[in-house]
Amino acid sequence: MYAVVRRYEGVTDAAEAGRRVNEEFVPSLRQVSGFVAYYWVDAGDGVMVSTGVFEDQAGAEKSITSAADFVRANLASLLPHPPQVMAGQVVAAG
Repeated sequence: MYAVVRRYEGVTDAAEAGRRVNEEFVPSLRQVSGFVAYYWVDAGDGVMVSTGVFEDQAGAEKSITSAADFVRANLASLLPHPPQVMAGQVVAAG
């Protein structure tokens, strides 16, 4: 399995960002080959974190480009700063 974690800072409206991600992005992400799970977390203080889990590296990489395209087209005013993106193979899980 592979995971992708994105950390967004300077979020201007966490509730609206969460609504759009849930209603518009998650359904398309579920169509990515190897999709396992996705979580969008309000960490407070203008920080939001997303975690996507995929069966393989190809799915994880596709999610990175899909998320960037979605943010650019739909969330630029709510997520004004580029995210910190980390991805890699899952080596332990519970």
